[in-house]
Amino acid sequence: MCSHSGVTEPAAAPGPTPPGQTSPGQTRTVENRLEFPYTRTVGPVIGGFLAGLREQRLLGARSRTGRVLVPPLEYDPDTGDPVDPDLVEVGPQGTVTTWTWVAEPKPKHPLDRPFAVALIRPDGADTALVHAVDAGTPEAMHTGMVVTPRWRGEPTGLVTDIEAWEPRR
Repeated sequence: MCSHSGVTEPAAAPGPTPPGQTSPGQTRTVENRLEFPYTRTVGPVIGGFLAGLREQRLLGARSRTGRVLVPPLEYDPDTGDPVDPDLVEVGPQGTVTTWTWVAEPKPKHPLDRPFAVALIRPDGADTALVHAVDAGTPEAMHTGMVVTPRWRGEPTGLVTDIEAWEPRR
């Protein structure tokens, strides 16, 4: 019996789950196609960052509070204020703030050998970007290590223009 607002009603009888519904503990799989049928330009801030990569330069955006955001965003994530569209150069070296080791890279990973995925805060920046560190072994990695970018031969204006970061020599 179930009681609701002082009225007692009989509980639902157990039985088979109606077609198209799942019962508790069952998994339901649905196939959907998610599309975003529009294009967006990168704009002056992100476009400037990508142009800098093509020139083997790291650029960040300065917020109204003075923080330098790398990679740059169009708006300060703390205040929602627009950033200064005149980007500032940072790096080229940076500091690993945290990392994890990828012992068995998959085909879509940036490197075909074991590497670290790290948050790297470029010198002069207040935020970090996610990228690969080609350190050789997990024993060679540590939080606080200084790394430098290893640039690809043919820059295209993408974050992959940095092939990986390497420990400073």
